[in-house]
Amino acid sequence: MSRTPRLLAVLLGALSLTAAERPNIVFILADDLGYAEVGFNGQKKILTPNVDRLAREGLVLARHYSGNAVCAPSRSVLMTGLSPGHAHARDNRDVGDGEQTPLPADAVTVARTLKDAGYATGAFGKWGLGGFGSTGNPMKQGFDRFLGLSSQWIAHSQYPKAIWDDGREVMLDNGPGGVPGHARFPEGGDPKDPAAYAPFIGKDFLGDRMIAGAEAFIARHARTPFFLYYASTLPHVSLQVPEADLRKYDGKFPEDPPFTPANPGSYVPNRTPRATYAAMITRLDTEVGRIVAALEKAGVADDTLIVFSADNGATHDVGGVETKFFDSVGGLRGLKGSLHEGGVRVPTVVRWPKACPPGRRSARVSGFEDWHVTFAQAAGAKAPERLDGESLLGAITGQDAPRTGPLYREFAGYGAQQAIWDGKWKAVRTDMLKAARAGKPLRTQLYDLEADPNETVDLAEKHPEKVKELEAKMAAARTPNADFPLPGIDPLPPEKPKKAAKKR
Repeated sequence: MSRTPRLLAVLLGALSLTAAERPNIVFILADDLGYAEVGFNGQKKILTPNVDRLAREGLVLARHYSGNAVCAPSRSVLMTGLSPGHAHARDNRDVGDGEQTPLPADAVTVARTLKDAGYATGAFGKWGLGGFGSTGNPMKQGFDRFLGLSSQWIAHSQYPKAIWDDGREVMLDNGPGGVPGHARFPEGGDPKDPAAYAPFIGKDFLGDRMIAGAEAFIARHARTPFFLYYASTLPHVSLQVPEADLRKYDGKFPEDPPFTPANPGSYVPNRTPRATYAAMITRLDTEVGRIVAALEKAGVADDTLIVFSADNGATHDVGGVETKFFDSVGGLRGLKGSLHEGGVRVPTVVRWPKACPPGRRSARVSGFEDWHVTFAQAAGAKAPERLDGESLLGAITGQDAPRTGPLYREFAGYGAQQAIWDGKWKAVRTDMLKAARAGKPLRTQLYDLEADPNETVDLAEKHPEKVKELEAKMAAARTPNADFPLPGIDPLPPEKPKKAAKKR
């Protein structure tokens, strides 16, 4: 039986696939990549030839939404297949030692599902879902192999002091403490002098280690089905990239002024922030190309389902990033930290030569919770019950159809927000904490995304019944989480008293 009919049979409930028929699965996750920071979504200044090739040879999901508006809660949705209304983490939160809220011991990740189905599983890059001494340890959450960083904070530097290799800390050649991810510009330094920026560039670039590990993983498991999760730390600030990558943009953009922060808590200084940011994205694209080349070398490229996406939208303009200069979100409203489109609609493409017809672009609404059930079906594996996602396997193989239920997001951070997508409609609430503290009712905005994708005209007053309908659907899409209460809906902990300002 040929591959595509066999996949459609799986969709109809056929028996599990044989090992030879199961695809390898590769999920490549960018860190803080804007919707329009890739060529296939209109980027003009930054080169992304490898992801653009994936788009030409596969399917672009033009309305795909990250799991949330910032790192950890977004990755939680991706790993578990649970929407933010049921996820354990609904905001970034540090729990000590620079680590974030860990996945619970009873979580069933997509890695666990695929491992139980006989897949080799490997994660390379930024984890952010618990340290090695916690229940969120990636090697307790379904991964056979891990090479990268468990902490999001440490990943703010592309030249850290060490990397985790299967739970063992391995020192890198970046000095005893590594290169900082946060620092002020040297007092008395000359902003035009390259030597003033030298302390913020190391020798041992994190991405070099991670991509080499991913290539080795592919070569080792070429004869058995595998799941490769490549969670790059690019292009998340701080702005740092090897000189060889930076040369591609040497002199391309005006760089006046350079980024010279006075605050020691800021991301590190950079003399050419525009060129460096562009170079970081192109370096990410180069790593995508190396993964594809490794699959081709191993003879498994046609049998591999690749997804490229991002954990949230482009970062707000910090650390020297200028999203307006690069038109990073293509006119969409909002950036990282926002449930408006620019904060969560992310560049996403799927390539699977043996089953995915090339050169297509789908407007189907989809999200990170969809991948768990999608990959389970593609692998002929048994997915956990009560996942929140809908399978995208039909869309991937050419049988596109609209989403059958709404897509829901809630975010306890950035003032607290809530949103739901249902057909052409989107309802969104912002500044929920401010309203709750003031004792005011929550206000719901309403947008017709087919007519107004940039969310410029609020139709709530014109369509009050639709607002009520979507508010009811938002309420039905969630259960309370005491660790991440939603203001105006869940009981809030008492406000902490403000500390008196210290005299200087």
